[in-house]
Amino acid sequence: MTDKNSRKITGKVISSKRDKTITVLVERKVKHPIYKKILRRSSKIQAHDEVNECSMGDVVTIQETKPISKTKSWKLVGIEKRVKDIS
Repeated sequence: MTDKNSRKITGKVISSKRDKTITVLVERKVKHPIYKKILRRSSKIQAHDEVNECSMGDVVTIQETKPISKTKSWKLVGIEKRVKDIS
């Protein structure tokens, strides 16, 4: 049940400690209006991970959805790149 008009973004998982929730760091580059320098801006987004399949360091795609809780209005669509397990 995906909506073709909803926003999809890709970012890196920085926390997966909570149950069914991941924190995704999304970075974008913007040009300063006066000095023309390229700056990195970032946002932390809480996303819904139904089966707790993500781990810290994974690169994931998330999609905007109706509010799930006070801070969550994004859900996990897919894992683009998994981090290798060290243990």
